[in-house]
Amino acid sequence: MIFQPSGWLAAATFSLFLSSNAQTITVKGKTISADESNVAPAADILSGTTVKGFESIQLTNDVLSNLTDLQLTNISLFYFDDSDLKRSAAPSSQCKTLPGDALYPNSIAWKVLDILSGGALIKTVPLGSACYDGDHYDEAKCQFLIDNWNKSDTHVVDPSSVMSPLFEGTTCEPQGAAMGKNCTLGGFPSYSLNITNVAQIQLAINFARNSNLRLVVRNTGHDFLGKNTGEGALSLWTHHLNDITVLRDYKSAGGRYKGPAFKIGAGVVVHELYEAAEREGFTAVGGECRTVGVSGGYAVGGGHSPVTPIHGLGSDQILSVDIVTPDGRFITADETQNKDLFWALRGGGAATWGVVTSMTVKVHPKTVFSGMTWVTTTKDMNITDDTFWKAIEVYWRRYPEFSAAKSYGYCRMSSLVGGGYAWRGLPFMVPGMKLTEFKKLVQPLLDDWAALGVDPKVEFFEYDSFYQAWTRHFPTSIVGNPYGRTGSRLLPRKNWEDPALLNKTIQTVRSIVEEGAFLVHYNINADEPENTLDSSVNPAWREVMMFNIIGLTWDQTTPESQVAAIHEKLTNDLVQRLKDISPGAGGYLNEGDVMDPEFGQSFFGTNYKRLTEIKKKIDPKGLFWAPTAVGSEEWYVTGQEKYVTKQTGRLCRKK
Repeated sequence: MIFQPSGWLAAATFSLFLSSNAQTITVKGKTISADESNVAPAADILSGTTVKGFESIQLTNDVLSNLTDLQLTNISLFYFDDSDLKRSAAPSSQCKTLPGDALYPNSIAWKVLDILSGGALIKTVPLGSACYDGDHYDEAKCQFLIDNWNKSDTHVVDPSSVMSPLFEGTTCEPQGAAMGKNCTLGGFPSYSLNITNVAQIQLAINFARNSNLRLVVRNTGHDFLGKNTGEGALSLWTHHLNDITVLRDYKSAGGRYKGPAFKIGAGVVVHELYEAAEREGFTAVGGECRTVGVSGGYAVGGGHSPVTPIHGLGSDQILSVDIVTPDGRFITADETQNKDLFWALRGGGAATWGVVTSMTVKVHPKTVFSGMTWVTTTKDMNITDDTFWKAIEVYWRRYPEFSAAKSYGYCRMSSLVGGGYAWRGLPFMVPGMKLTEFKKLVQPLLDDWAALGVDPKVEFFEYDSFYQAWTRHFPTSIVGNPYGRTGSRLLPRKNWEDPALLNKTIQTVRSIVEEGAFLVHYNINADEPENTLDSSVNPAWREVMMFNIIGLTWDQTTPESQVAAIHEKLTNDLVQRLKDISPGAGGYLNEGDVMDPEFGQSFFGTNYKRLTEIKKKIDPKGLFWAPTAVGSEEWYVTGQEKYVTKQTGRLCRKK
């Protein structure tokens, strides 16, 4: 157990001068070496409060005061930003420090962080290094990585691996060894801290802020925009904060909500949430992919779900948030305290406001789920491309009636090599609807398809709970591909209300696919649930009829000039076409275009001004930064191509 001991061990003094050769403590006037044998982790277990478990283990003023009173040298590296203790000024620079800089923490400073955190510090070794000659080469592990690189579970268990390696710079892919490439850190963080309690987060935040370090937060490695990595950074690995507490009769602060809820740690992933909900007799709101973290980027960024049509977005479920803010303090944000921050944390995006340690979310009664799936191609159906598009058009034109029935329709299409299209619906379903009623709902569509000679061979299903439908009918996410990028758009209902605009919408989306983009699209209703407190989620979600994710790909043989053209086409042509048919709408910030020049409007809409004001108030020093996050326009990463921002460079504030 992590604790703050009594006696002289609690009052250790560290010498962190850059010229020191080892960390030391001073005891009764004598200076001796400090290590894990004589220095306990800097944490106290709070008692007499409602805070329990890992959140009760915190860094406190008393802990720091004890160390300061005994003349600890440079303990100010770990002081809170609002501390009454005399604190030395943090380095003044327009840019975050990088390894090799004179002011970058030396090995002694990192060792002190390791000791104070209870041995939680991990020096980054890229996962793919097992395939490269050197100290980390491991033939068996290398083969495993090559065979399983595209599976999310491969990356979740590693403290620094990312599932969108494009943004890390693709500097240590296991396949690269056979092509004669080198393995380097690239855009990976220099160190990670394996978080198991709040005190470690506080130590890391204070250390990063006072040392002018870049700080990033990573749970599982999922991210489409590179928000979870950064060159030279200290990364907080929150994956092991996976407690789930069942609260069957919860009353929210202010009394707006009374009913069942879960308190979930920041490391809880979708399959853990769904398994707990099934076991306890509830339905929970989470994402599709089984290994996406729930409490971090997903819910704070809005978070769409297969049950969104009946229960709202992920952010609509949040009743309370526990968070360590940029000043290092642990606080709770809810309807009655820290109300501006609570508003921002429900839709305003992750990697911005601090480090969420847990949140309390609504859960709902179990209900029936019915739907259908199909996986086919134009070749399998023996139809022409023109017939395929006629089938797609009759489907899209029926979106309003399906949306009114609270449908969740997932569909993906892409061009086939040699012509034609792949087409899959995994799944099209309606939560809360029996199969007999679902078949009545979709029969006119099936009749339309049959009249065109289109038979995707749909398979129907009905289950008594969401968990059963989710485990059987949702696709497995493919990750780890460095040769692609995506953008998104939330097309509003009004595009279906004007016949001419609907025709233009259908033709526009079709043209994007015909020019080589893949399309993932959802017929989804994301209306605000009744009695939901106002939040910062993108207002475009409340008007959505069709949520589109589009992407372009290339491969390792594609010339750099052509790669640049692909990036430019995505942002300035294809995504722009979707903007042109939906002025004033928006995109989904967790699955958007990292190069969107109007990301503030696209991802936050009319909420961006207020979000920016809250960001400046809660994080005036800019400790938390991520691409397209609130306030990110005030910073840039050096050494980047104009067409894509990776995390392989120094983070600097714009002058």
